[in-house]
Amino acid sequence: MTEREHPSGSSIDEPAKSETDSNALLEQLAQARAQAAEYLDNWRRAIADLSNARKRMQREIDDYRAAASAGLLEKLLPVVDDVDRAFTVVPAEQAETDWVNGFRMIQRKLHSLLEGEGVTTISAEGLLFDPAVHYAVTHEEADGFNDGQIIAELVSGYKLNDKVLRPAMVRVAKGN
Repeated sequence: MTEREHPSGSSIDEPAKSETDSNALLEQLAQARAQAAEYLDNWRRAIADLSNARKRMQREIDDYRAAASAGLLEKLLPVVDDVDRAFTVVPAEQAETDWVNGFRMIQRKLHSLLEGEGVTTISAEGLLFDPAVHYAVTHEEADGFNDGQIIAELVSGYKLNDKVLRPAMVRVAKGN
């Protein structure tokens, strides 16, 4: 038996080798933990990105639906105007006929449909002109009105929630 051999057959330097192996294992463990933390962080970021993408996609879908709905409602407004205008010229002797009452039901349904979709009428007559919601057709002198005050509404304006679908067409007073 040599000086460096132990009766068990292992070398005397084995504790040093065991310590080196143990340091290497600890280093590998630290690297594995760092890698696991990196993977976990990347996974969390991917989940957050996916969640944000889903929310963004849902917002885009909602915006697309709202735009499509607004477009259809804008096309319906002239029909509503025509029906409303027709009732201003109904002769008094025909005002209560079944035929006219049937069209009044259609008129109410059209207005209910607009209301159900969130469409509201823009107020105009007697108010001050607001270019964000009113469209001035004429600017004329008028007794009893202040400068910039709306004299009359020619065509109703409508909003869908906070978005103007169509501004109210108005006549505006100008100062004397």
